Amino acid sequence: MAASDSSSDDSLYPIAVLIDELKNEDVQLRLNSIKKLSTISLALGVERTRSELIPFLTDTIYDEDEVLLALAEQLGQFTPLVGGPEFVYCLLPPLESLATVEETVVRDKAVESLRHISSQHSPQDLENRFVPLVTRLSSGDWFTSRTSACGLFSVCYGRVNSSVKADLRTHFRNLCQDDTPMVRRAAASKLGEFAKVVELEYLKTDLIPMFVSLAQDEQDSVRLLAVEACVSIASLLQQEDVEQLVMPTLRQCTSDNSWRVRYMVADKFTELQKAVGQEITKAELVGALQSLLKDSEAEVRAAAANKIRDFCQALDPACREAIIMVNILPYVKELVADPNQHVKAALASVIMGLSPILGKNITIEHLLPLFLSQLKDECPEVRLNIISNLDCVNEVIGIQQLSQSLLPAIVELAEDAKWRVRLAIIEYMPLLAGQLGVQFFDEKLNALCMAWLVDHVYAIREAATLNLKKLVEKFGPEWAQNTVIPKVLAMSNDQNYLHRMTCLFSINVLAQVCGSEVTAQLMLPTVITMASDSVPNVRFNVAKTLQKIGPVLDPSCIQSQVKPVLEKLNADEDVDVKYFASEAMSIISD
Repeated sequence: MAASDSSSDDSLYPIAVLIDELKNEDVQLRLNSIKKLSTISLALGVERTRSELIPFLTDTIYDEDEVLLALAEQLGQFTPLVGGPEFVYCLLPPLESLATVEETVVRDKAVESLRHISSQHSPQDLENRFVPLVTRLSSGDWFTSRTSACGLFSVCYGRVNSSVKADLRTHFRNLCQDDTPMVRRAAASKLGEFAKVVELEYLKTDLIPMFVSLAQDEQDSVRLLAVEACVSIASLLQQEDVEQLVMPTLRQCTSDNSWRVRYMVADKFTELQKAVGQEITKAELVGALQSLLKDSEAEVRAAAANKIRDFCQALDPACREAIIMVNILPYVKELVADPNQHVKAALASVIMGLSPILGKNITIEHLLPLFLSQLKDECPEVRLNIISNLDCVNEVIGIQQLSQSLLPAIVELAEDAKWRVRLAIIEYMPLLAGQLGVQFFDEKLNALCMAWLVDHVYAIREAATLNLKKLVEKFGPEWAQNTVIPKVLAMSNDQNYLHRMTCLFSINVLAQVCGSEVTAQLMLPTVITMASDSVPNVRFNVAKTLQKIGPVLDPSCIQSQVKPVLEKLNADEDVDVKYFASEAMSIISD
């Protein structure tokens, strides 16, 4: 008898521990116990999980948001632990309670878990258990439950019978007309998703009136979400239906008196373009883009400027060039001189992409002057965005034209007072070098690359050494021997110890691309000489450099030249020098 008592005690143990931990004052302990739910469930088995654990969790939902969030997440993965899809409905009560709490992130996570488990319900359970949950939430007294309900319609609508579908549409319509703006906002954000699962006839008769009403809502936070729904709805309709049912509302949104709504139209512009098709784009959206590019609010102009390249690319090829030249380029020219730097930066990030669309002649005549004025803009981000996209212009107009027009401006930027601008130019240099060819590069840009090695900003010096490596990879070790290495080695005698260290950093990266012979003959003697430098930082960097270039050198060279130097440094009076020398010796010996 005693034995059977102890076994029943054992079987109660997991849930007893959970109850204790969930009642503990320490939030972290409660959180940990929730995260161990699946382990506790496995210990209990599926029947006791259904009959004891789930009811217990449903009754104890009154905790810190952090604990509730973890619980909402765990329950979404619980289907196998309650016995599979056949019993998945057991998870609905606790998730329903979590979908009504005040904290938004908890509700969202509960809705996410409900959406996940909805597909695991049989059609019968969906109608008998899941849909009633949706209708209870959508007619709840608190707005919290009604906002949660909005996210559940689309996941169950497609798998229920027609009378239940009609009921769901009615409930959704009520949510779109709810007194609380938060509920209307939730409904507007899910309208596009719901539209994708509703039959076409009901989309026209039921959902489009909801869409029109939300797009005219008194709250701009609701109206801007209707713009998002507009994309989904337009993509589901025939062109004449889009013209009649969607375009009046979209026109209204484009000239809405709230800048946030107009911003949303600008932000979704290329998606709208794809959804409405070529004819409506030509007739309506070109004009809409013009008004957004001239908007009184800088945020709207910046969002619209960001879409120019993609919009132009997606235009009908038959009339693309004419539309750009007549309707878009004049506005682009105005934006280049916009008073707001965010607008100019947004334009600079996409304007180069017009080159491949418009071709060589138009680029040279109309776009190059704009690029030049942006390269000279006082805002660093504008200049940076132009430099980063130079390659697509080069493909169109060729290097000669590019170097004549834009190179002087690039050289100017390479010496810019803002170090981030100089850094952007360095990162672009290997690509530019490949495009210009070795001769042109040596004439125009080589001196710049060497000057960056002694820049006063460490990030620039570091980037400059990596830049050297990439240039040698492009132009080959012979070019390095003649052009770069002599200048790098000369830095070993510089008065400034930081420049002497840059010499070592450059040798580290050059050895990797120049190979054993060039490293041993040209660079190693300089490293060995620098082992006697008066500054300890330089000496320990000699040890680190010898360790770095060791794998490149052949064993005889290491024995005869490298090891004696490291032994000498290992006896140095400075502790850092000794440390790095001994580390280098142990790695080289391996």
